[in-house]
Amino acid sequence: MTSSQGDGQRRIHVSAAVIVDAAGRLLLVRKGGTTAFMQPGGKPEPGESPGETLIRELAEELGLHVDPAQLRPLGSFTNAAANEPGHLVVADVFAVEIGSQVPVAQAEIEELRWVTRADAETLEVAPLARENFLPA
Repeated sequence: MTSSQGDGQRRIHVSAAVIVDAAGRLLLVRKGGTTAFMQPGGKPEPGESPGETLIRELAEELGLHVDPAQLRPLGSFTNAAANEPGHLVVADVFAVEIGSQVPVAQAEIEELRWVTRADAETLEVAPLARENFLPA
């Protein structure tokens, strides 16, 4: 979903996950045809709540099965969109516990990585993840 605001920048609304492993690394994904790593998630389908969007996207893109009770809302965050110049991404962000599930890149996801702040220095990381959610 994209909408226009008075500032002239178009906004892309998404739901995104903060998934951290036992070593404190953040899960980031890269979609096919793009260069930036970002948090898993995506755009809503008509009638979906932000949580429903995220649960569907995690299943489609990473094969993760998440119970709605496992979503912890972190708030709404706005940053420059990584793969769409001139757009802002407005993300409803949730912390997600995946337990012993192992994410597998599928659908449009070409690559996934567990990333520390140090790792991110050598990667192109979307502004939303880089500025808000990379571990210290």
